[in-house]
Amino acid sequence: MGNWPVLTIVTFLPLVGVAFMALVRGDDDLAKRNVRVIALLTTVVTFLVSLLIWARFDPSNPGFQLEEKSGWLGNLFSYHMGVDGISVAFVLLTTFLMPFCILASWDSVQNRVKEYMIAFLVLETLMIGVFTALDLMLFYVFFEAGLIPMFIIIGVWGGPRRVYASFKFFLYTLLGSVLMLIAMLAMYFEAGTADIPTLLAHGFPLQLQIWAWIAFFASFAVKMPMWPVHTWLPDAHVEAPTAGSVILAGILLKMGGYGFLRFSLPMFPLASEMFAPFVFTLSVVAIIYTSLVALAQEDIKKLIAYSSIAHMGYVTMGIFTMNQAGVQGAIFQMVSHGFVSAALFLCVGVIYDRMHTREIAAYGGLVNRMPWYGVAFLLFTMANIGLPGTSGFVGEFLTLLGAYRANTWVAFFAATGVILSAAYALYLLARVMNGKLEKPALAGILDLDWRERAVLFPLIAATVFYGVYPAPILNASEASVQAMLTKVTAAIAASSKIALLAN
Repeated sequence: MGNWPVLTIVTFLPLVGVAFMALVRGDDDLAKRNVRVIALLTTVVTFLVSLLIWARFDPSNPGFQLEEKSGWLGNLFSYHMGVDGISVAFVLLTTFLMPFCILASWDSVQNRVKEYMIAFLVLETLMIGVFTALDLMLFYVFFEAGLIPMFIIIGVWGGPRRVYASFKFFLYTLLGSVLMLIAMLAMYFEAGTADIPTLLAHGFPLQLQIWAWIAFFASFAVKMPMWPVHTWLPDAHVEAPTAGSVILAGILLKMGGYGFLRFSLPMFPLASEMFAPFVFTLSVVAIIYTSLVALAQEDIKKLIAYSSIAHMGYVTMGIFTMNQAGVQGAIFQMVSHGFVSAALFLCVGVIYDRMHTREIAAYGGLVNRMPWYGVAFLLFTMANIGLPGTSGFVGEFLTLLGAYRANTWVAFFAATGVILSAAYALYLLARVMNGKLEKPALAGILDLDWRERAVLFPLIAATVFYGVYPAPILNASEASVQAMLTKVTAAIAASSKIALLAN
């Protein structure tokens, strides 16, 4: 197994499942069941194989590991795959969440089941590819191609306004990425290669750094999404099917943060330092403003969507503190948010499948009829607030610690988001779960069945485990983050020395 191209296998294994599903003929109940089983088995096997990446990964090595390389078009386009401490956790997060998406769609999706499952498996390949690609053009192909299956998932299996939401999602994310492609070409002509490890060691001139940083920011800020280019996300979440919301919040949003860590910070350190106050401002506005907007929501999904934007504000803030606590906190926050936000959207899907409404006012007192559901919803709500003992606390604490070391005022204003998140999260919990069960429509509502428990309980275990013992994620990223920050600090110091000598 030591010679296996494990990254290639994990990346493209979902397409093997697609090939098997393509052989299934008919649209009767048996065909639908076979397609669901193939999709579930494929995602489970992909996750199990991805554990080999973790088993073979050396946390003490700050460089890229498990590399696989094959030249295609010379220096412009090559097949180069690898992982480091920044990307390895996101690969496993992707493979971990996918089986839950298939299980969550088991009964709720009845039309075009084969096409739906194919879209998810293709999306899994593209998402893993984003985190493993070590060539600029290969990264761009994976990054952009991921728009297509998500566009189809929202547009075909979404809610009443699905066409509007899917086109808004597609156009917002595509527009920023065109600028990123232009910047990539400029980097290629400057360095003579599209190989990411080589580009990380290349010192780009300040002028190119500034323009490339802005171009990459245009793409990654939309993908996060950062305020004020966030408006596509609530619409996409509300209209997407449950599993679509899970992947959107759990993985796709993280691509923006990963992009900042892989490209903006290490490749454009001088520009990153220059624009850090700008990013801090947008992050703080996002944390406070979207938390206040969440308080005003009457749709459960939309409230959680705005909550995601606020939590991504902590991520961008932590990344651009450019210190160990802030950057590692941002990585941990993204992984934790992948568990917690995915679980919250799955919780919404549970009651939506029963009542076919997401209006907060339609519920109340559910804990009286759904005690198991009440326990799960309570725990994920507490994790979303950042309660100590849950994974949500670790990420928020570290990003705030990093912000305090970088700028105390940024940390002060960002900390108000902790209070606001408690306000909207407890407000939602109280109105949906607590009180008497007075609405007649809720009198016969049933608690979690075996399939829903199989979906939610592993996420509960992950949220609590990493809240109590965050070391696996922090240890995996420590060496890579430290090496990156050392290079960033050295580049900034050298530039300051040159400027001082020039004066």
